[in-house]
Amino acid sequence: MLIRKLFRTAWSYKAQFISMIIMITLGMGMFLGFNMEWKTIEVDTGKFFKDTNYADFRLYSEKGFTKDDIEKISAIDGVDAATRYLSVNLDIKGEKNKSLALDVSEDFNVSTFVVMRGAAYDENGDGFWLSDKFAAANGYDIGDTLTLNFQGTEITGEIAGLIKSGEHMICVADKNQMMPDYNTYGYAYISPEKLKNTVGEAALDKTYAQINLLSGLSKEKLEDSVKKSLGRTIMVTPKDDHVVYKESTGEATEGKTMGSVLPVLFLAIAILTMVTTMHRIATKEKTQIGTLKALGFKNRKILRHYTSYGLFIGLVGTALGMALGLGVCKAIMSEGGMMGTYFDMPDWSAAIPAFCYPVMAATVGLLTLISYLSVRRQLKGTAADALRPYSPKKMRRIFFERFRFWDKLRFGTKWNIRDLSRHKSRSAMTLFGVVGCMVLMVGGLGMRDTMSGFLDLLENDISNYTTKVNLIDNADIQKSKVLCAELDGDWESLTGISLDGDTVTLDIIHNPNSLLNVIDEDNDRIRLSDEGVYLCLRLKDKANIGDEIEFSPYGFKDTFKAKVLGYNRSVMTESVTMTDALADRLGVDYRISSVYTDKKSSEIPANDLISGKQDKAQLMDTFNSFVSIMDGMVIILVIAAAVLGIVVLYNLGVMSYVERSRELATLKVLGFRNRAVGRLLISQNVWLTFIGVIIGLPAGIGVLQWMIVSLAGEYEMKLMLGPLTFIVSVLLTFGVSLLVGLMVAKKNKKIDMVEALKGAE
Repeated sequence: MLIRKLFRTAWSYKAQFISMIIMITLGMGMFLGFNMEWKTIEVDTGKFFKDTNYADFRLYSEKGFTKDDIEKISAIDGVDAATRYLSVNLDIKGEKNKSLALDVSEDFNVSTFVVMRGAAYDENGDGFWLSDKFAAANGYDIGDTLTLNFQGTEITGEIAGLIKSGEHMICVADKNQMMPDYNTYGYAYISPEKLKNTVGEAALDKTYAQINLLSGLSKEKLEDSVKKSLGRTIMVTPKDDHVVYKESTGEATEGKTMGSVLPVLFLAIAILTMVTTMHRIATKEKTQIGTLKALGFKNRKILRHYTSYGLFIGLVGTALGMALGLGVCKAIMSEGGMMGTYFDMPDWSAAIPAFCYPVMAATVGLLTLISYLSVRRQLKGTAADALRPYSPKKMRRIFFERFRFWDKLRFGTKWNIRDLSRHKSRSAMTLFGVVGCMVLMVGGLGMRDTMSGFLDLLENDISNYTTKVNLIDNADIQKSKVLCAELDGDWESLTGISLDGDTVTLDIIHNPNSLLNVIDEDNDRIRLSDEGVYLCLRLKDKANIGDEIEFSPYGFKDTFKAKVLGYNRSVMTESVTMTDALADRLGVDYRISSVYTDKKSSEIPANDLISGKQDKAQLMDTFNSFVSIMDGMVIILVIAAAVLGIVVLYNLGVMSYVERSRELATLKVLGFRNRAVGRLLISQNVWLTFIGVIIGLPAGIGVLQWMIVSLAGEYEMKLMLGPLTFIVSVLLTFGVSLLVGLMVAKKNKKIDMVEALKGAE
């Protein structure tokens, strides 16, 4: 009997039951989806790194490494495996604006790859093992011939296999490229034997400018051991500083941050609304509870019956939430999803954090407890007490009635103020729902604004060049300056240095043409002075303006001192910036890394110093791909926020209508028309929405600022909010509120005045 009653009662309150299930589904779905996203990144990338023996450390030397060097490094206690390694960007002969990172691992137990199709790796092979994504984007297949230009020499061979490499899981040419673009850039491996046949055995020591190794040692201990073994300081970078590992772990960390804020807000709104809704349903069921008691049902059985409502809602909502969460995760983390354009890996299996299981169980338990506590209050007293219908609590004189202006207020205003005072919990939940909706919309749309503003800043204020020309690692400084003069360009040198024990980048800039600019905290251009250096914002805690810093370039014994003149906003790297004039005066040894010119790439003649060229337009396209990923996540958040707002406000609006049915009927008896009563219902929603917007805007901006610091700290973004974000957020929130108000107001036409008025007798 009670089972049938459960379904009958659920049907009687179908609007509330459906809305609560939707809220739990949304809350749990967003919570699981965003947490599954970062866990999937951790699990799948971790497995891929393990399968491809991703290096724990990378050692760099402009002079190169000899066989004796690699033997000494391999002999260090705690080094499990080591290999001389080459990774250099090369142009493809006969292809316009297409280049590859050519990699060679002398010992194929470190920094390997997975063959997706074709021949297995052969350390004596004569072919190329090419990125399968680059091949697909450019029409290459196994058996096709590739020719690369390598320091004046051509490397030619057939494509032996199509691969995925952990070293290039995020395939970007350099720090200026945010997103992979397989139409223009990819990677390929050749065997050590093919490299030796190309450059000659005598040139190998200079060609291998990198050592990759597997080790569980700390960076400090490894640096000391390497220095003792080789007798010189070598730049040692852990995998945490390598772009692929750093960005993948950064994405996981950002996902954790995102999963701990906005999805939790979804779940909190759903659960808190459930508290109010179940309390009101239990109150409305007071007469039914009294009838069951009068028929002889024990309190324990009645309690189990009504508690099962919360259990039912929790189980159904959580089950649907799991399906929604998997869908959200797959929309972001799958080969065809948003992150499929960023990560290049073979396995995209979804994973769920272990703590999500107790959260799901706790949510179901909490919803069950809410039902239990809501009903237990109605079971107090005798059956006769329970049979007495619910009557609203008596109103005392409220605070505002003490003032003279109260008598001048319109009837509708007085009525709404009294109603809000009487039903504080419902009003608070409505307000909380509106604030939550505003926070989600401002946070999502504002992040998009900030990213768009950052890209606009990058394109129009920092980067004013047409083509970026990358030079080979050992390019002669004088020849490089001659090439720069021929291209009428600015140039930049990037060198690894040690600053207070941390590895950062020394960015030496020569920019008389303002093709490459440096900006300050306020996004204004800095006119670089030759009297000191500029620290990026992430190094702000290292020194104050006017202090002197001390740094030493890797590979050299020299230590330099310079005065800090200010702070600059770095685009990608943690850097110390100085002019070439200051570097020359201090005696810093450097090589030009890139030349920035207004010439088109097709107008730049071939030169042995050039390792590759990148059009600015192509680089900006990769940034726009990143924005597309963000747009997808913003759309998910905004739609979810709008749906949550509609469901929360509708649920609370219907509950408000049910609670006030007797009052509404009284108003109609007194001559109020449906339209006037409807305006009363709508106006209260508008009041709460207005207050919610006032609170939600600064709250959303605060959450967004925190998210920018947490999620995009490596890009040193500045909060930027366009007027459209405010307009859309406010209009959507008010639109949702008005829509719900109209839906509830329509119910006023169907009210049975006789039934509503006689209920209290």
